[in-house]
Amino acid sequence: MSDTRLSDLTGALLEVAKRAGAEAADAMAVDGRSISIDVRGGKLEQAERSEGVEIGLRVLIGGRQACVSASDISARTLSDMAERAVAMAREAPNDPYAGLADPAQLAQSWDITAFELEDTSAEPAASALEADARTAEAAALAVSGVSQVQSASASYSRKRVHIAASNGFSGGYGRSSRAVSAVAISGEGLSMERDWAAESRTFQADLPDAASIGAQAGQRAVERANPRRPKTGAYPVLFDERISGSLIAHLLAAINGSAISRGASWLRDAMDTPVLPEALSLTEEPHRPRISGSRPFDAEGLPTRRRAIVENGVLRSWTLDLATARKLGLESTGNATRGTASPPAPSVGNVTLTPGVQSRAELLRDMGTGLLVTSFIGATINPNTGDYSRGASGFWVENGQIQYPVNECTVAGNLREMLMRIIPANDARAHLSHLVPSLLIEGLTLAGQ
Repeated sequence: MSDTRLSDLTGALLEVAKRAGAEAADAMAVDGRSISIDVRGGKLEQAERSEGVEIGLRVLIGGRQACVSASDISARTLSDMAERAVAMAREAPNDPYAGLADPAQLAQSWDITAFELEDTSAEPAASALEADARTAEAAALAVSGVSQVQSASASYSRKRVHIAASNGFSGGYGRSSRAVSAVAISGEGLSMERDWAAESRTFQADLPDAASIGAQAGQRAVERANPRRPKTGAYPVLFDERISGSLIAHLLAAINGSAISRGASWLRDAMDTPVLPEALSLTEEPHRPRISGSRPFDAEGLPTRRRAIVENGVLRSWTLDLATARKLGLESTGNATRGTASPPAPSVGNVTLTPGVQSRAELLRDMGTGLLVTSFIGATINPNTGDYSRGASGFWVENGQIQYPVNECTVAGNLREMLMRIIPANDARAHLSHLVPSLLIEGLTLAGQ
């Protein structure tokens, strides 16, 4: 569906909302299609294709709001949606902070081509995706020690989004993605170990070849064979780049406006105080080309911009949409996101943590004896205190060298203290939305044997 058609749909939704009695409204239309292929045992296991248009409408009557959505775009459905939303809003509790942006706050212009969010090359045939999945599976099985491949998949998706509001905002953009993944297993019976590899890119031409992805999954599974439990005690822990972003994700969750406005965050009193080592900054960069988290404006029509979240170790900004900003007496940071069936909420897109000067291998060398964590199982995170406990697996390190794989252990600490001790490597992958390298933390508690 063309941009013009999506714009017409959102405009029609605003019109029927006004006729139904809404004082203000915003609307969203999403046109998407996707193909997913799964291969197992050299045979096609599953092929799925989906496409369609979804629409969403939020109406406001004073401080009362309601959201409705549908996948039917007939005139009758649009009218019914508006009437239903207005009826719901009249019964909803009053929220003095809900409301649209002032027109002066809205994004006025943007060059969407500079963002390179949508690959305009031809949609891949299902046979091409199946070939990628088969290639990834064969490459994983070719690794000595791999007993089976649990799954090998390839997928493609493309969608266009348009948002409009009764305050005058109207804008849209497209996104695309091509991905390949594989999950390999080494060993037999109770000795089986599993690991995976996956890659996704906005542009199909940027995607690594499927064979390298499958081979990496197989190699990782073999490396995990015959694990032991590590020693119990306090040791340095190196969080591999594959999972290190979870630590920064905990920080981002703690500074989210929804948590801060409720007072339910272990960083609720941390503004303008150190939360990372002095040499490190955490920056939001929403305009990086070809990156999944980039966007020219947020879900409330506000312009996005580069933002210092943590500057030289000091927390400088919450992550806010309009409602949480109003509740806190601040300005929105342009971080509203939403779906067709939900109101806006604050969320971060692209972030970059200051990289270190050492490689992961050099951090392993310097840590001496400790644990390299490559995957997590479960989590217990106290959102009010930051107490942290996660089941982990990875590799035991002695004299700076990997000795053997480990599992069935727990890594514990307090996030406030942990983040103040992180030492970053320089191995963040440039195509990811969250640029977070491997992170070394001294003195964490390990519960093993």
